[in-house]
Amino acid sequence: MSRNVTRWTRTLAIALTGISMASVAASAAELTVWCWDPNFNIPAMADAGARYTAAHPETTFNINNVTQDEINQKLQTQLLAGVSDGLPDIVLIQDDNIQRFLQSFPGSFVPLSDHIDMSKFASYKVAAATYDGKSYSLPFDSGVTGLFYRADYLEEAGYKPEDVQDITWNRLIEIGKDILEKTGHQLIDMDYNDDGQIIMMMQSTGQWYLKDGNEPNILDNPALKASLQAFQDMAQAGLIKPVSDWTGYTGAFTSGEIAMVPQGVWITGTIKSMPDQAGKWRVAPLPKLDGVDGATNYSNNGGSSWYVLASSQHQDEAVDFLKTVWAEDVDFYQGILVNQGAVGSLLAAREGDAYKASDDFFSGEPVWQNFSDWLAQVPAVDYGTFTPEARLAVRAQLPNIANGGDIDQALQAIDAQLRQQMQ
Repeated sequence: MSRNVTRWTRTLAIALTGISMASVAASAAELTVWCWDPNFNIPAMADAGARYTAAHPETTFNINNVTQDEINQKLQTQLLAGVSDGLPDIVLIQDDNIQRFLQSFPGSFVPLSDHIDMSKFASYKVAAATYDGKSYSLPFDSGVTGLFYRADYLEEAGYKPEDVQDITWNRLIEIGKDILEKTGHQLIDMDYNDDGQIIMMMQSTGQWYLKDGNEPNILDNPALKASLQAFQDMAQAGLIKPVSDWTGYTGAFTSGEIAMVPQGVWITGTIKSMPDQAGKWRVAPLPKLDGVDGATNYSNNGGSSWYVLASSQHQDEAVDFLKTVWAEDVDFYQGILVNQGAVGSLLAAREGDAYKASDDFFSGEPVWQNFSDWLAQVPAVDYGTFTPEARLAVRAQLPNIANGGDIDQALQAIDAQLRQQMQ
């Protein structure tokens, strides 16, 4: 999940049994963890730590709140300098950033596939952190996508929930035009400085900005072109409400302005933050691209995983902790689903009661079960080492494309900028 907290490293004093959150004398094994988001990742890790310490009192946890950007910067700086002092035992890294570290700093992370059965997890999450035949992550939260929609607006426009099940983007655009005409509500909102909408469409086909992780996959990428075309079609039809930041983005749907939200499962909590809208929202699979080989109704946006630094003085304890709780404890995953809305990547978690429960907010739909079923069908892609540069190049062209600019020319510009950044 992509969530940045703006302050520099802070140690949270979370009063949980067995969790040492302050600087104290090191125990037999005090595991230091870096992660971000005090409402999501941090309490999930704190719960995991408490469970492990209850059975292993000699192992405690020092969980530090470090922003995603700061983690990337500090790891890059210290690994490049060959300095391990001050690095954590366990660190959270966003999935589309990990290949840069694995390929640039070989030997810096513990290959967890040597210790943990990776077939237990969603295959696309494992693939994101696999390099040279080994997987280095303990896959955590999924960014599996869905199409959140206002059932009341859909009905007002003359449609039923089944009309948005397993459809294409072209069909959704037709429905969106009717919704706009009959209700006055635009279909979606979007910050044109964010390519999240584009990557959701593209990954649903198994394609990415890069080929084999390191070669630009821009000019001969039919999935990317189709994604940009669908985006332009929506923008030109007036179906997209442009917003300028995260507050504007979430405000457009929590206020009831727009009809639908194609997004990762992690947006569920924000949608449910308006209790007066209970019963008005439902969730369908993401639409698929028309006329593209490999197109599916399943994709991903965001998601992170846990890593053990090879410099850790407590590798054995760190690996055993991840294996015992994060790779085996199904009850743990029920708890973080209920408490944090975290859909984990452990496939066995789908069999728990929390995942099977219906949700009154979504008119009794088993939304967590649906998301976990879709999770297993998300196509894997190779994020490679230059995904950040590729995303910046695409974002630079989105305003022009939205205004009707030539897509082939935009692709040429994207390719040129990406290749320049890769030199």
